[in-house]
Amino acid sequence: MRTPLIAGNWKMNGSVERIRAFGDAFAGDCLPAALDVAVIPPFPYLQAAQQSFDGTPLKLGAQTLNPEPAGAHTGEVNAAMLAEFGVTCVLVGHSERRQHYGETDADVSRRAEAALAGGLTPVLCVGETLAQREAGATRDVVLGQVAAVMEPLGASLARHLVIAYEPVWAIGTGLTATPEEAQATMGDIRAWLAGRDAELAQSLRLLYGGSMKADNAAALLAQPDIDGGLVGGASLQIDEFYAICQSAG
Repeated sequence: MRTPLIAGNWKMNGSVERIRAFGDAFAGDCLPAALDVAVIPPFPYLQAAQQSFDGTPLKLGAQTLNPEPAGAHTGEVNAAMLAEFGVTCVLVGHSERRQHYGETDADVSRRAEAALAGGLTPVLCVGETLAQREAGATRDVVLGQVAAVMEPLGASLARHLVIAYEPVWAIGTGLTATPEEAQATMGDIRAWLAGRDAELAQSLRLLYGGSMKADNAAALLAQPDIDGGLVGGASLQIDEFYAICQSAG
């Protein structure tokens, strides 16, 4: 049985006040027991989040990392630095990193390997653009991005990943894949995994990302191959994020 995971990606948003408010709101046994929840704020708030989330069910994630262990990489952070602040998972290959910062499949693969070596869980983000979708290339694009990271790792390491399918055309646009559309692509991912390792396919968690909200979360999470959500804008609102978490429990 795969434990659902709801991860909130705050992107370049947030404040110390908001971090503290989330810590207060999620204190105690307020969430279903069989559920993992992670909040992924910008780097400057990791220390505040580590302190505010202590004693709550909230886990702490990071938005990216540099694959190098140390060195002359101004403005970057590595896995060991993130781990010191209690980070347990890190996004790799988010579409905004691919689009705006030129990250290639090879770059994403190196980041995933560095995260695993540092004891962090990589959340591998994959997804197609609107043009790729309209060209009928969704399956090839998504599985190509999956393969670029999973194949070099091998099944033993790949078991420690999470995959988040986030159709690029649905991120921050208010558009959302229907539950059936999301399931079709995520079923393709699960089938690809099964073709390489049946145990891996059964155990690996697949998240849907792309304008998941309280009013559509239950329908999306009811699909057989959707094990949780990578939530964007809705994760900044306590009530909205809490309602999504409840839908996954």
